[in-house]
Amino acid sequence: MKILLHGLNYAPEEIGIGKYSGEMVRELADGGHDVVVVTTPPYYPQWKILDGYRGSVYSREVTESVDGRGHVEVIRCPLWVPKTVTGLKRVIHLASFGLSSIPAMFWNAIRFRPDVVFTIEPAAFCMPTTWIAARLTGAKAWLHVQDFEVDAAFELGILKQPLLKKIVLAAEAFLMRRFDRVSSISPNMLLKLVQKGVAEERVVSFPNWVDCEVMKPIDADADLRARFDIPPDRCVALYAGNIGAKQGLEIVIEAARRSADRDDLHFVICGRGASYESLLESSKGLSNVQFLPLQPMERFNELMNCADIHLLPQKADAADLVMPSKLTGMLATGRPIVACASIGTQIADVVAGHGIVVPPADSDAFCDAIVSLARDRSLRETLGTAARVYAVKHLGRKSILTQFVHDLREVCSIGHESVSIDVTNLPGYQVRIDAAQSKSDLAVVDRSREVYVEPKRVP
Repeated sequence: MKILLHGLNYAPEEIGIGKYSGEMVRELADGGHDVVVVTTPPYYPQWKILDGYRGSVYSREVTESVDGRGHVEVIRCPLWVPKTVTGLKRVIHLASFGLSSIPAMFWNAIRFRPDVVFTIEPAAFCMPTTWIAARLTGAKAWLHVQDFEVDAAFELGILKQPLLKKIVLAAEAFLMRRFDRVSSISPNMLLKLVQKGVAEERVVSFPNWVDCEVMKPIDADADLRARFDIPPDRCVALYAGNIGAKQGLEIVIEAARRSADRDDLHFVICGRGASYESLLESSKGLSNVQFLPLQPMERFNELMNCADIHLLPQKADAADLVMPSKLTGMLATGRPIVACASIGTQIADVVAGHGIVVPPADSDAFCDAIVSLARDRSLRETLGTAARVYAVKHLGRKSILTQFVHDLREVCSIGHESVSIDVTNLPGYQVRIDAAQSKSDLAVVDRSREVYVEPKRVP
């Protein structure tokens, strides 16, 4: 197959969507497929273009798979990256790639003649160009939703105007409904796609994954912790990932402040992002809080194993609009998780039995959960072991990407007629999405952690 990928984030970014996109393309190339990637210079999560790349010009990179079977060509387009991130600047930032990528997408669609044109949200600005490029060349159009960025932007207050919200959400839903396939990473997000009007026979599950051979439990002895200047004799509560608005990391600082008199608990925050400076300022005077820069992938498993407890804060309004990619690595390293999530959300369902779930923004419950785990080594080990087993069983990289390639082949081989899609082994759920035999309304049924999307039956 020949795939044209249109996405804001790509390798060598080491976390988030860029990491997953890079691994996906590498898997496709290793399988003998040719891929052209239209993307940006790497900048995330530092919000600064990495050394060796330029944001003002187009550039081209060509690589092949290890055995030379698959060909990968990467086109990096101009991108404006703001020094400080606000709602308006974020929109301009996304629009700069949306505009600069148009000529690259159309030229490569015509030159490359792909079988599938694939885009990832964020950024929604890519959706119109991706769809037009597919239609120009007769390719199938595939949208993959990692975050419902438009919904999240309004729910989190990044964008606020009610009329703008109505217009933008309507435009997003209109575009989504025109793709041949629309995928997402969790059952609740799949259901939201259907609620936005995407035909159920076009909805596909494509969850995030983890390489359980790379991310795995190892002994966190004093020497390992010393590599990161982490105290060897304390219970470590670790957050590692993007430091942005939707993460709600202020609750971690508040928990550290409330437990400042404890000499057995240490908080580590590893990463960079738009809210880094303000979070650093708010932690002044707290000796039990340590900040680390983003770690390279070859050291990331070591860092994650320095934790006794993983922290997953999340603002309430973003609960089912995003599914944190960092969660897969937390589970794979076999440590318990303290997560902020409302009951019934996907985050809560996945963490249940592998950690403690507390209501979002409840700093008392968040701090109490951390302290209770810090006091109980046996509970930490029980929950951590269950987390590792879950990751190996449900989140394996090879099985998820193999299913994705199968779904790509399927969409290439059919037209627009109704199909039946059966998706299993999803984190926390089983999902079956059956094509309606007519244009009847949809019914969503939840049966003991099994979610079905099916046509309503008319008596």
